Amino acid sequence: MTASGHGFGHDFDCDVLVIGGGIVGLSTAYALTRAAPGTRVTVLEKEPGPARHQTGRNSGVIHSGVYYRPGSLKARFAVRGAAEMVKFCAEYGIDHKVSGKLIVATGRDELPRLHALVQRGRENGIPVRELGPAQISEYEPEVRGLAAIHVGTTGVCDFGAVAAQLGAASGAEIRYDEEVTAVDRRSWGVAVRTASGTVIRARVLVNCAGLHCDHVARLAGDDPGMRIVPFRGEYYELARPDLVRALVYPVPDPAFPFLGVHLTRGIDGGVHVGPNAVPALAREGYSWSAVRPRELAETLGWPGTWRIARRHWRYGAGELHRSLSRRAFATAVRRLLPAVTEDDLRPAAAGVRAQAVLRDGTLADDFLIREAPRTVHVLNAPSPAATASLPIGREVARRALTALAEGRVARGLAG
Repeated sequence: MTASGHGFGHDFDCDVLVIGGGIVGLSTAYALTRAAPGTRVTVLEKEPGPARHQTGRNSGVIHSGVYYRPGSLKARFAVRGAAEMVKFCAEYGIDHKVSGKLIVATGRDELPRLHALVQRGRENGIPVRELGPAQISEYEPEVRGLAAIHVGTTGVCDFGAVAAQLGAASGAEIRYDEEVTAVDRRSWGVAVRTASGTVIRARVLVNCAGLHCDHVARLAGDDPGMRIVPFRGEYYELARPDLVRALVYPVPDPAFPFLGVHLTRGIDGGVHVGPNAVPALAREGYSWSAVRPRELAETLGWPGTWRIARRHWRYGAGELHRSLSRRAFATAVRRLLPAVTEDDLRPAAAGVRAQAVLRDGTLADDFLIREAPRTVHVLNAPSPAATASLPIGREVARRALTALAEGRVARGLAG
C-alpha cells in the first residue's frame, strides 16, 4: 500500500475505521456517530454477520458489577452499563429480564470471601442482601448453601440482538466477510487491506478485534505488551430447567478471573450450566478437535503462558478433569444444586474467552485500552464487557475522536 497523495479528506474512505463486529466494536461505532454526527464510520468484520464469537457465545448475563475492584473500569462500566443495557433493550424491544442472582457459599472457607463481596458490592453502589440457609430456599428451593447474597440488579438478555441493533442504529457502514490482513499507518492516516484485496483509508483506526486484538495491534506496528491466551468455556443445558428459577453462582476464587460453574436461566427459559475454563488450542477453538498449530505455537511461545500454568496448575487440572468427565462436572454442580444428575446435563455450545496475559504471567484483571498514533486498541475486554459495552464504546469513541481532532489540527498546521 502506498501513502502517496492521500493526505486530504476526499481521499479517505471514512473518518474512523473499526476492526471487529462484536458488541464492543459496534457499540463504539454507535457512540461515535452519536457523539459526533456526520463522522463517517466503517466497521470491518471477518465473519458473515455480527457477534459470532465472544458476544454471541456467552451466558447472556447482564452483570451487576458486584465482583470488580472499586474504581476499576470493570466496576464503573459494569454498574453503569447494566442499567444502560436494560434501558437499551427496553427501548428497542430486545428480550431481557432483570431476574436477580444468588451467590452461594457451600463451604466454611468461602464465608470470608462472601462477606468481602458484600463489602465490595456496597462500595460499588450495588444493593446486596445477605441470606441464611432458609432464605436461600425462598429464592431457589433446590439450591443448598451455608449463606448467600442476593443481587437484584443482575439480569439476562440477548447480546447478539443488542450488537445487531447497535450496528443498525449507528448508521455506520458495516462490511462483513472482510478479514484484515495488513495495516499501513502513516503520518496522514491509516490504510488497511483485507483478504479480499480491498484497501480502506481512514484518518483513525480502532482495534476491537477481540480474540485477535493483539495480532491486529502487531499488524499496526505496535507492541501490545500482552497476548491473548484463549480459554474455552464449556456449557451444558439442564434437562430439568424447573430446578432453577433465576441465576445461581458459587463464590469466586479471587486468584483467578473466572467465576466458576454457575446456573443461568436464559431469556428462552432454558438453564445453562457452566462454564468451566480450559486452554483452547486455537483462538476460535470451540472444541478439543479445533487446533490451529500456528496459534497454539504463539500461545506456547509467550512467557506469560508458562507462568500462569505454573501458578495455577492445580486449578487448571480440576477444570480439565471436568472438561473430560461429565460425571466430574455434575459433581461440581451438585455442590450448589444437589438434585442434579449426570443425565440432567446435555452438551451446549461452548465459548472462548479472549484473556489478555502479560509477559510476567499476570492475567489482566481490568479492561485494557491503549492508544498509539491515530489508533486506539482495545486489548482486554472479556466478561463483563458485553454488560459494559455501552460505556466502553463511549470511552473508545472519545479517544478516537480526540485522535481525529489532533490529526486534523496537525494537517492544518502542516498545510
